[in-house]
Amino acid sequence: MTAVIAGQADIGFMGPEAAIYVYNEGREDHPVVFAQLTQKDGSFLVGREPEPDFEWESLKGTTIIGGRKGGMPAMALEYVLRNHGLVPNEDLEFLTNIQFDLMAGAFTGGTGDYVALFEPVGSALELEESGYIVASIGASAGNIPYTAYAANKSFIEKNEDLILRFTRAIYKGQQFVSENTPEKVAETIKPAFPDSDLELLTKVIKRFKDQDTWPQNPLMSEESFERLQDIIETAGELDQRANYEDVINNTFAQKVIDQ
Repeated sequence: MTAVIAGQADIGFMGPEAAIYVYNEGREDHPVVFAQLTQKDGSFLVGREPEPDFEWESLKGTTIIGGRKGGMPAMALEYVLRNHGLVPNEDLEFLTNIQFDLMAGAFTGGTGDYVALFEPVGSALELEESGYIVASIGASAGNIPYTAYAANKSFIEKNEDLILRFTRAIYKGQQFVSENTPEKVAETIKPAFPDSDLELLTKVIKRFKDQDTWPQNPLMSEESFERLQDIIETAGELDQRANYEDVINNTFAQKVIDQ
């Protein structure tokens, strides 16, 4: 977002909440989201033991490494906890003082009973038998516009053909993932992850596909946008809600779908 506002990048890949924050600051040429990439939180709750019959209510009295305060992973997890009657730092200890890239190491080093981790870190801990994925935070939180592409309003107005072509490429990628097996997708993306085992990549993609992490098109619904704002409000990080029509532009997504 900083790069987009500063003019160092034409298009930014980010959580849509960043566009909401800038819009609320009153910036005239604010960034507008034109294509959604993922519709679920991609993190998973990892515990110290396998829990095939895991229930969120069982977390009462435990300590969870939740992520950075104000970050979407932590806010989505807090939203899920509250939906199950658990208030962070009242019913359980919710740690938000550990750096994102140090969370897995802190957990394996003995901190906390649970940790929220993204893939492939969660699956890697399972292979090491040092942690076990017990629940999907994304599946429990529901559809959220988790990651998306945005550009300044003026850039979109001056470069409509470029934005359309960019959105078409995203749509083709979403269709490819939707129409192919985890094995095929893993083989295709393997060159981008040279240090990752193909079997692990396949396992990760299957887990994401099973919970509908990737939508079949780049459209962002108003319902999911409002849920995103609900989550940020619940975490106490949003003073004013943004207008869907001002922050989201589905024109290009709809056009590539129609074509």
